[in-house]
Amino acid sequence: MEPKKICSDLVALRSENPLGDTSGPIEYIRDFLEARGIGVQVICTPGGRCNLVTTGKPQPLMLCGHVDVVPALDEGWIHPPFSGTIEGGYVWGRGSSDMKGGCAAILSACDELAEAGEALPATLVFVCDEETGGEYGIRYLLEKNMLSPCDCLIAEPSPALHPCIGQKGLCRLELRFTGTPGHGSLYPLVGISAVMEATKLLDYVQSLHKREFPMDENLLEIIRTSSQVFAGEFMMDKGSEILERVTFNPGVIAGGEKVNIVAQHCDLDLEMRIPWGCDIRDLTREIMVHAPYASIVKETLHEPSLTDPSCDFVSIVCREIEAVQGRPASPILQWAASDARHLRSAGFRVIEYGPGELTTLHGTNERVTVAALEKSAEIYLRIMRVYGSRSQAV
Repeated sequence: MEPKKICSDLVALRSENPLGDTSGPIEYIRDFLEARGIGVQVICTPGGRCNLVTTGKPQPLMLCGHVDVVPALDEGWIHPPFSGTIEGGYVWGRGSSDMKGGCAAILSACDELAEAGEALPATLVFVCDEETGGEYGIRYLLEKNMLSPCDCLIAEPSPALHPCIGQKGLCRLELRFTGTPGHGSLYPLVGISAVMEATKLLDYVQSLHKREFPMDENLLEIIRTSSQVFAGEFMMDKGSEILERVTFNPGVIAGGEKVNIVAQHCDLDLEMRIPWGCDIRDLTREIMVHAPYASIVKETLHEPSLTDPSCDFVSIVCREIEAVQGRPASPILQWAASDARHLRSAGFRVIEYGPGELTTLHGTNERVTVAALEKSAEIYLRIMRVYGSRSQAV
């Protein structure tokens, strides 16, 4: 079955997160796989947050994708965001790139295996909740010991010649600042403003971006390659700074009680992406030293993660990409976060590679080219056959 048709079907099955209900696309995938003789188990958590794992003995390869998508408003789209329109060499709609296109390519490759009468040489995992941290998706499956560590290919969108083998760390702090109220006309002589204390911390956090951290020379070489890729994909000429330094975003700040009262409370949700060589817990402690009137309400910390670039899994994926794309492939690192971090922490070797128009992710007119879907399906098929031949040789 052509991946463009599968992608179109999946886009039309709404699964925005929040709210997170993925029952529609998971039921579609279940029916698709069972019709081809592939056994599955569907695991649902409250709110229709559903996951799917193929049954049978653990395999040395796992193909993984998430079926939840970020929300979309109707305004500004050439085609309605949940239409799945196929036009002009693209499949259009929310999730077409991130990442129902990758899921469609996996399913299309499995369809070709079934048509050829070949057994599926991989475990398939389709999850909910990637867009909000994975609590009900990949993290839930790992906590329930439903997945065994192996080589894992996540079909996240990536540059056509560059599988992603690592990600920066993630630090999210929900901070509550507490000040001393007083008459607004007397500040700063009277009172301690929680709002001003929050802004003082942000001044300090901004200075962290200038800090450099020690890195292995081999990692620096991949960072240089990654920076060149980013420059081409995103017109971004400071990719090395993004990967080598702390980047930050004060996503939410709210505080104060009234314009003429020195603010007693202020809440700040701060996110930072952490480079290799930076001790994330030391950094957190350092931040709190510069926030004497703040307490941590909630803390989420993930170290930078990396799959060994010299391992055979990376070599196999790059080789099969080269065979289909007709040009040399090389691994890169990325600044964003995905389910890869949870899987690497659990002992999986993880690579991300999939179809997508990267500049449209989470934006209006999200789309994926039909050509990218077809090539990704072929690459997945070739990788699965490599692992299938290995299993037969054992």
